[in-house]
Amino acid sequence: MKIKRGIPLIDQHDKNGFYGGKFGGNYVAETAIQPIKDLSNLFEKLRRDKKFLKLKDHYFKNYLGGETPLFKLETLSEYLGGAQIWCKDVSAIHGQAHKGYHATVNALICKAAGKKYIVGDTGAGMFGKNLAMAARELKLKCKIFMGTKDIKRQAPNVKFMREAGAEIVPVNTGSATLVDAVSECMRYYVSNCDTTHLAVGSAIGANVFLKICAYSTAQISKELKNQLIEEFGEIPKMKLVNVIGGGSSAIGFWSEFIDYPKKHVELIGVEAKYCAPLTTNAKLAILHGAAQYCLTDKNGQIKETHSISAGLDYPGVGPEHSWLKDIKRAKYVAVSDDEVMKAFHMVNKMEGILPALETAHAFAHLDELMPKMNKDQHIVINVSGRGDKDLNSVVEIEDIKL
Repeated sequence: MKIKRGIPLIDQHDKNGFYGGKFGGNYVAETAIQPIKDLSNLFEKLRRDKKFLKLKDHYFKNYLGGETPLFKLETLSEYLGGAQIWCKDVSAIHGQAHKGYHATVNALICKAAGKKYIVGDTGAGMFGKNLAMAARELKLKCKIFMGTKDIKRQAPNVKFMREAGAEIVPVNTGSATLVDAVSECMRYYVSNCDTTHLAVGSAIGANVFLKICAYSTAQISKELKNQLIEEFGEIPKMKLVNVIGGGSSAIGFWSEFIDYPKKHVELIGVEAKYCAPLTTNAKLAILHGAAQYCLTDKNGQIKETHSISAGLDYPGVGPEHSWLKDIKRAKYVAVSDDEVMKAFHMVNKMEGILPALETAHAFAHLDELMPKMNKDQHIVINVSGRGDKDLNSVVEIEDIKL
């Protein structure tokens, strides 16, 4: 199954919710089937409802802060040589990360559904932070599931979530990281779906959840497309480089360019070396309601993963990315923790940008890309989140003496 021209990326699935005939679907508990069907029907109605779209646009502009900037990284481009490096600084929005888009849309859907409670998962804390903010803005009760390992390494975001009025539910099962937080959050939803809306933190899960996320973050590429035309008078030949965890920021960053030939717009996703289902011999498996490429052991069980970045510590990847890999529309690579730390400091020192450790993965791939390119070519990197939340982790990793 190839890309159907003129159809939004989120709608490239078949009637059963599968991309390419095998990725995605709705592998959920029997008790969740009807609630998910109801949510799917509501979402399809809302995304075409003029009043809802006007409300969404209002919050994107007046609550999240409107269009985020696109600018050239002059110093970094000159230092590395090769292509012109551009930055789409999504971290400039209220909430400091792309997670603000789907947190806000989920809160609006929760209100439209007549529910007062919203629950979500978080790893790096950025989705939890933004969901807590959106819930407070729209006067909803919020509960956030987070692994105890991540609670410790993302303490600033945890403090913020609690001050915003959210209840943090510590998850100590399994690896005590993102994958376990998602599992516990979904279990809670199944038991409380009559009163509670589930906001999944990335473009993962049963079909409707990944669609809501990808629909929301598509705002990034809608803005970028207009900005590029304003800057160049057309869409230039370029590489769009984005970090990949579950895949929410990349899907949003790439959405408007999926129809372009890959020789014109190349899509490059960068994984963490030890959480890299797309760049290893990962197997097709079921995780959190969807078929996707997952890291598994010899018995087919989901493996534990490791990343210095809490937001990437996930053994699977969104079904859309699994499909984009299969049809070769996107290219996926992996970088090491050491390469990420080097990029984190380089970008901060040269451009005054403090990228999240997640975003630093995208910058880390520049060392491989730039020698193969010339000054007439362009790279655009999505700075999907700020790194303030990671400063404690950087100090600990590098044993910096303060």
